[in-house]
Amino acid sequence: MRALGVPVGLALVASLGFLPQAATAAPQEAPRTTAAADGPLLSYVVNATPGKASAARIGKAIRAAGGKVVVAHEKIGVLVVHSANPQFAETIRTVRGVQSAGATRTAPLKASGTTDIGKPQKAELSKSARLAGAKAKAAGEEPLESLQWDLPAIKADQAAKVNPGSKKVTVAVIDTGVDDTHPDLKPNFSAKQSANCVGGVADTTPGSWRPYDPAEDYHGTHVAGTIAAARNGVGVAGVAPGVKISAIKVSEPKTSLFYAENVVCAFVFAADHGVEVTNNSYYVDPWMFNCKDDADQGAIVDAVGRAAKYAEGKGIINVAAAGNSNLDLAAKELTDKSSPNDTTPVERKIDPAKCWDVPTQLPGTVTVAATGVKKLKSYYSNYGNGVIDVAAPGGDSRQVPDLPAKNGNILSTMPGGDWAYLAGTSMASPHVAGVAALVKSAHPKSSPQEIQWLLKKDADNPGCPQGDATCTGTAHVNGHYGYGIVDALDAVEQR
Repeated sequence: MRALGVPVGLALVASLGFLPQAATAAPQEAPRTTAAADGPLLSYVVNATPGKASAARIGKAIRAAGGKVVVAHEKIGVLVVHSANPQFAETIRTVRGVQSAGATRTAPLKASGTTDIGKPQKAELSKSARLAGAKAKAAGEEPLESLQWDLPAIKADQAAKVNPGSKKVTVAVIDTGVDDTHPDLKPNFSAKQSANCVGGVADTTPGSWRPYDPAEDYHGTHVAGTIAAARNGVGVAGVAPGVKISAIKVSEPKTSLFYAENVVCAFVFAADHGVEVTNNSYYVDPWMFNCKDDADQGAIVDAVGRAAKYAEGKGIINVAAAGNSNLDLAAKELTDKSSPNDTTPVERKIDPAKCWDVPTQLPGTVTVAATGVKKLKSYYSNYGNGVIDVAAPGGDSRQVPDLPAKNGNILSTMPGGDWAYLAGTSMASPHVAGVAALVKSAHPKSSPQEIQWLLKKDADNPGCPQGDATCTGTAHVNGHYGYGIVDALDAVEQR
């Protein structure tokens, strides 16, 4: 994965394996021969014309080419396939009706490894902080709310007094899983809209959406608390404490990688189960940027793009983190040293116009940059004029707040009923997802496009910092903030 949280973020890296070339042969109904299954077992996405007939016909060609269909998302024309045939992708691209196909990874399916994840800073509270928490609770606030500088930064504390959000609105946390037993999350958790999508097929077995390893896979639980931790006299408060949250787990066990087939499953599941908002604090592994002129990476963009568009067509607004590499996503050229991150990374020059961070740069997705206490862009946050839509608090240890909130990062929920600080665009995105849920609560008939417009309209833009050449644009729209830092109070006030 690259779950996009810092302390030192949640970021990952990968390597170069078999990269089949695009086929040039004339399209045919099915492969004439079946290649030997003598390579590593890989997962592929095959993107074709939507519909049952197309899926059935192409399924035959897939089997003839040495592939096994794991799941067919017929509505969007995406088939997930496993094959050990090194020529599988090249062969299947010649089949009539196949529009793109490629491997979703460079490591074999059964490979395992370790994540490169920064450890959270636990919320070890001083005596003075605990006293402040007790006073806050007496005043009608949450016990740890005085440590949440991020809520007043977007007026979420004020918004909660006007409209905390509707129980008819659900935000799906597409991530490493969520500990729904946490006392701050349990009141707002929607099990019927939750699943485990690892492997590309939705598993709705009770509890399947929880983290594999709570000590390592805490990212999704932290994100969930920022969105909708309940105002119940326990711990922290969420941006939209009255809405529901669901968990769609997409990170692989042990490696914590977010592969395309898992993410496709998540968007489709969310769309088919009545979700209104999705939060996506990750990028699709193993490539930090998927280049559309590469056969494999182009197929990943196609598959995830179809799924995200399907979700949007069902009324979902997709919100995503911009990334933690301090890159200008609007630059003419970038250097990627971390991809592929499931084998051995190889340095490559990329053209941002052709190579996208997925899903954050998909059309229709709200791309979120991170800010610190001083409302400056967080030192790690990606940026880019025309790429960033809005900004929100993500934390920054270099921008330190006044007492009692000594930590410049974001305090939220952790597995096992705990709380801790993290920083990253992973933490910024759920603030925006929470505000989007408030907009949907106040305007239940609004479309995803209308919600995005309202997010931008109500945002407050500090303007580019004086003398900072990395920030380009105007006082109203620029590369650091997009249209500005989101405003939760404006989201719930009647217009």
